Amino acid sequence: MKFQGSSQYVATQDLKLAVNAAIALKRPLLVKGEPGTGKTMLAEEVAQALDMPLLQWHIKSTTKAQQGLYEYDAVSRLRDSQLGDGRVKDIQNYIVKGVLWQAFTAEQPVALLIDEIDKADIEFPNDLLRELDRMEFYCYETRELIRAKHRPLVFITSNNEKELPDAFLRRCFFHYIKFPDTATMKQIVDVHFPKLKDELLSAAMKTFFDIRNLPGLKKKPSTSELLDWLKLLMAEDIPLAALQSQDDKVSVPPLVGALLKNEQDITLFEKLVFMNQRNR
Repeated sequence: MKFQGSSQYVATQDLKLAVNAAIALKRPLLVKGEPGTGKTMLAEEVAQALDMPLLQWHIKSTTKAQQGLYEYDAVSRLRDSQLGDGRVKDIQNYIVKGVLWQAFTAEQPVALLIDEIDKADIEFPNDLLRELDRMEFYCYETRELIRAKHRPLVFITSNNEKELPDAFLRRCFFHYIKFPDTATMKQIVDVHFPKLKDELLSAAMKTFFDIRNLPGLKKKPSTSELLDWLKLLMAEDIPLAALQSQDDKVSVPPLVGALLKNEQDITLFEKLVFMNQRNR
């Protein structure tokens, strides 16, 4: 079982090696990188390429590790007992299975995405150490040991909002998705917009990377924002001339709100444009 890439996802050679290394080592693949570099999509494309069902667990600040295993709905059981419902005799009726339970008991190997693990409490990764390491956990309410029938292929993404514990990192294979260079970015764009004219793409790419390289930006535009911007340029039929300046001076591109997402960055960019115009 090896990942060789897919037609819908441009995977660099080192990324493919990382995926296959995690498969060979039977360890979770921890993927870090800037927001918008395709970390979540990687799990989706690998699962599709390897013909595996994908279970997704999107982490929030309030998410607890126990929710990934199971939850016992005691409130519903109490209500049903007051109403004389016969279901209360079987506690299994009130066990809500989490994604790890579903992945462990699946009849075929599955891919499991734990998305943005750094959003949760600092203890969240530590609370999953044993389960991810031994591929089993105990359900106290039903007194049963849930052991994985097939080891799932686990993807864990992080945006580096918090440092992850060393004990957790030791159990993962790590890969950092670097921001795509110009050549790789053109391949990514070509997958999404195969009919985009080369002149428009070149002008848009130059503007995009000029903005990314602007010092002092609070949030640099990402790959997903470039794709959104190109989609808008095509939808609005923006002429090539609007993206090109006569003397290579900096100018505000059309629909810049697709690239810059806060007022500080837009103000900074407008000041740079103003300074360049004064220096002409």
